Amino acid sequence: MKLTVLGRYGPYPAANGACSGYLLQEDSCSVLLECGNGVLSRLQNYMFPWELDGIIVSHLHGDHISDLFIMRYALDIAQNRGVTDKSLNVYLPDEPAGEVSRISFKEAFTLHYLHDESQFSVGPFNFSFFPVQHPLPTLAVRVECKGKVLAYSGDTEYFPGIESMAQDADLFLCEANFQQEEIEASMGNHLSAAQAAQIASRGGVKKLLLTHLPAFKDLEVSREEAQKFCPGAELAEEELSLEI
Repeated sequence: MKLTVLGRYGPYPAANGACSGYLLQEDSCSVLLECGNGVLSRLQNYMFPWELDGIIVSHLHGDHISDLFIMRYALDIAQNRGVTDKSLNVYLPDEPAGEVSRISFKEAFTLHYLHDESQFSVGPFNFSFFPVQHPLPTLAVRVECKGKVLAYSGDTEYFPGIESMAQDADLFLCEANFQQEEIEASMGNHLSAAQAAQIASRGGVKKLLLTHLPAFKDLEVSREEAQKFCPGAELAEEELSLEI
């Protein structure tokens, strides 16, 4: 299972960067996890959007879905030109309903709604989902493929039992939008790098990759705070590809 980081920032990107977007590939199957701003441009370094086998979205905040609104134009044009005759399967929560209704466009997408404990397969990838704590309904994602496991946190704050989503994962891709100063200020809705590392350590994950990073902060601080609890923790780097 190959993971390519297309975007690592939230809730807005650094210059020349992109928000959440991760390309999963195995054999001839390709699935995009999240589609934040800047992701469509990066994706085209690897493939055209109509070559994807599906898109999975953890929740409907703009930094995770905004490029869907542009990708639908690309798909519509490709359909009209005869380049493709398929609608792209998009798996997403069904709330807020207003955001869901905005995503639909002609025949560009076929929408499939995710709920707590949803499970399905796309090619060799087996997906399962777990509810986490964020202002909008949000699902963490666990991907199993040929004996390897990728766990992805989505956006969440810490809550008891959160470790279960990442248990024994080969790679834990975890949001780290905060640093310790935000936690000390009792800010909610996101994890700090240190909290992500503690979850990884308690969950027995083999590798931790920090993502959904703040564009306006010194990210070496995030790395250092995480490595106090998980020495091998690393920052996601855009256009990094790794085999899991």
